[in-house]
Amino acid sequence: MTQSDSAAGTAVTGINPVTEAGRMPPKNYDAVLLASFGGPEGQDDVLPFLRNVTRGRGIPDERLEEVSHHYRANGGISPINQQNRGLKAALESELAARGIELPVLWGNRNWDPYIPQTLQDAYDAGHRRLLMVTTSAYSCYSSCRQYREDIGMALTETGLDGRLEVDKIRQYFDHPGFVEPFIEGTAAGLADVRAQLTAAGTPDAPVHILFATHSIPTRDAEAAGRSEG
Repeated sequence: MTQSDSAAGTAVTGINPVTEAGRMPPKNYDAVLLASFGGPEGQDDVLPFLRNVTRGRGIPDERLEEVSHHYRANGGISPINQQNRGLKAALESELAARGIELPVLWGNRNWDPYIPQTLQDAYDAGHRRLLMVTTSAYSCYSSCRQYREDIGMALTETGLDGRLEVDKIRQYFDHPGFVEPFIEGTAAGLADVRAQLTAAGTPDAPVHILFATHSIPTRDAEAAGRSEG
């Protein structure tokens, strides 16, 4: 069974017609592709994973080992794969609740399950048009364009270019469904802190909120910008 989705972004393969509003017209999809970064799931995975992430940069293993402690301190396990398993299950549940009978496939850029194999499995299962949802919400090269490039390379590598179509949804950093949980979480946290201050007899004590974010190299930010994400 195929389903239609009007929120898809630019197609990875070929140029799609757009409506007057600048959006693609509704299309039928036969599977959802959840695309993510990937991460190691054991001590033996750490160095091969870091080699994948830094492929083509000529970084020696000695340097990679120096930064591997972030993973090794946690048994060589990144939480991202388990989080993606949970997200995949949640997407499947939500689609089913809405009466949308689409399988959710999962592929990573840097660790198993790798995107090329996921695309091959999708094609072998009879799927021909996938709607890709990435776990990177923001607009920059590594969060957006690099995923599209990796899909293009995977289609070429598997010989599926022109036979399997992959459309990517837009970056969703400003979508209410992404923003509102942050607002709700912050409000709940403030209410909890204020309750603790009240219990301590200092209900009017000032509360400071620290916003922290993942940084990227300045050259990457300049290369992406608002129009190149």
